[in-house]
Amino acid sequence: YVGYEEGGQLSEAVRRRPYSVVLFDEIEKAHHDVFNLLLQVLDDGRLTDGQGRTVDFKNTLVIMTSNIGSPIIQEYFENRKLSPKSQAEMEDRVKTELKRHFRPEFLNRVDDIIIFHSLDEQQLAQIVEIQLKRLEKRLAQQHLTLAVDKSARELLARDGFDPQFGARPLKRVIQEKLLDPLSIKLLEGEFKPGDSIGVAAREDALEFRKKG
Repeated sequence: YVGYEEGGQLSEAVRRRPYSVVLFDEIEKAHHDVFNLLLQVLDDGRLTDGQGRTVDFKNTLVIMTSNIGSPIIQEYFENRKLSPKSQAEMEDRVKTELKRHFRPEFLNRVDDIIIFHSLDEQQLAQIVEIQLKRLEKRLAQQHLTLAVDKSARELLARDGFDPQFGARPLKRVIQEKLLDPLSIKLLEGEFKPGDSIGVAAREDALEFRKKG
């Protein structure tokens, strides 16, 4: 069959680029064969592919993410205030959940377990800023300048945050509240190359105007 002489996707990628970062997202959903593979990587620092070639992983950083314990984290961060004592308690509960799901021989080979906390308002504002910078670069290619004021940024951050999904909805909110209306106005000729576009919040929507 096509590709029968090829190595595995993981081993081949690391063989070609040994200094790599390998990300396994939502590792708790992986098949048990994947964990057997990871045990070999974490224990021996190498992996043998289907062609019998050994690939060295000693210069590779392996990151695994998991949503296990996220309801516990959400529970503790609902009030947005976490004392050192309650934080330690929360982390202990999350690690207990990890031990229930993953085999000891797997967890014992992981160098470190990092528990991410819920995003705060300042971090959300930074994410909004990153997304807006990308949009500004795209508009600059059309010789347009974008100026989004504080009220608009706060609206995007507020509507783009969800306690369960964090900042994941933010991209959709920016699309619906900012990009789509702005695209329509550009198509209608309301803004032309050389214009500076001001964006401000008006109730639950964004208002666009040409800045002098």
